Amino acid sequence: MKKNKVDYIKGWGKFASDTEINVDLTAGGSSTVKAKNIIIATGSEPNGLPASTGLATDEKFVVSSTGGLSLDKIPKRMMVIGGGVIGLELGSVYQRLGSEVTVIQHTERICPFLDNEISKNFQNILKKQGMKFKLNTRVVDGVNNKENGVVVNLENVKDSAQEQMEVDVVLVSIGRHAFTGGLDLEKAGLEANERGQIPTNDHWQTKHSHIYGIGDVVDGPMLAHKAEEEGIAAVEHILGEGGHVNYDAIPGVIYTNPEVAYVGKTEEELKAEGTPYKKGVFPFSANSRARTN
Repeated sequence: MKKNKVDYIKGWGKFASDTEINVDLTAGGSSTVKAKNIIIATGSEPNGLPASTGLATDEKFVVSSTGGLSLDKIPKRMMVIGGGVIGLELGSVYQRLGSEVTVIQHTERICPFLDNEISKNFQNILKKQGMKFKLNTRVVDGVNNKENGVVVNLENVKDSAQEQMEVDVVLVSIGRHAFTGGLDLEKAGLEANERGQIPTNDHWQTKHSHIYGIGDVVDGPMLAHKAEEEGIAAVEHILGEGGHVNYDAIPGVIYTNPEVAYVGKTEEELKAEGTPYKKGVFPFSANSRARTN
């Protein structure tokens, strides 16, 4: 940053106007920054269960992905609510560290955004590693007894059968939402939608053409490399050099063991669209480099 003459101001920023940012400095005091162009890139934070369920996040016994990274000890029993990317990544880590992990997923398969064939094979691999799955299951409510365990009441979405489970830690992994609270958007003449996101056009411009939004605060997959591409494209647009992101070519990765990577459309999406396609499948076990790894 120094080499490129970038000023780094550490603190909490909020709009004073559509060209000014007030910053409460981390070191104390405040500062006002004026700018011709502004990019909002404040990211996202984890969703939690409503307090009415009795399973509000306390980051000790009912944890988000943030709290899941700093538990005091390895729990004997862990429930992961949400069979998506983050839940499976963190859940598989604790499973490898010795926890008995059960994943609760409200649909009939984990990672429903994946190609069906990959999703099923992926689940079978995780099962062989010791992870347990309760599919077509939703959380009704529960009681956080802290050191004495967390009791969770479950319901099958198909036949409404009830079940109760007691675990040491519940990892809530039910997605994320845009982090735009406290930005004082109204002082810049902006407002977030019902999901907290900032509406932008195809060039990441808000309704003020000199204020841009990128990453998790705008629509699209919540991926760091997507945000980076948008950041570059937004700056290119500011400089009058166009700026483009091919959203159909954004890859995704699930950092389990083995890892799962994907890009483009799934077979199911192509079928639904009526798009002709050719299919090829190759087992990694037949690739000597993959076998060695």
